[in-house]
Amino acid sequence: MTQDELTVEVASEKHLIYVDEILKTIEDAAKVRGTGIAKRKPEYVAQKIKEAKAVIALKGKRFAGFSYIETWEHKQYVTTSGLIVHPDFRGLGLAKRIKDLTFSLARTRWPHAKIFSLTSGAAVMTMNTQLGYKPVTFAELTSDEAFWKGCDGCINVDVL
Repeated sequence: MTQDELTVEVASEKHLIYVDEILKTIEDAAKVRGTGIAKRKPEYVAQKIKEAKAVIALKGKRFAGFSYIETWEHKQYVTTSGLIVHPDFRGLGLAKRIKDLTFSLARTRWPHAKIFSLTSGAAVMTMNTQLGYKPVTFAELTSDEAFWKGCDGCINVDVL
């Protein structure tokens, strides 16, 4: 399989049919030691899709990957979150394509916001560095309590 067979696009209502599979893929990944992805409810993921605050990757009609964006502190901060690639599509550079479009989407919609990606996984840290993200301390992130409450669903919440 090649990257040319995979489409990466801003999600829309036509992609709501993938919510359950997105959540299952996230749940399965969250069980893997060292993967710090937070579980989300179906309504939350569906809302991100409806608001065009998500990116989805497909091979034809088959789900391949996903990520979404969220704003904090009156849109001063934007986080790119929930990056997941289905196991069948890993190793193809798909995560980087999803992350790149997610970043572009955030920058287009909120050009003056600080964009960040919270991760505890080495692979995502490496990719973030390659994409130009710079590491910062937790103190430099949003102080929005709703953001930190959202971290409760992450297996690594105790280290945040």
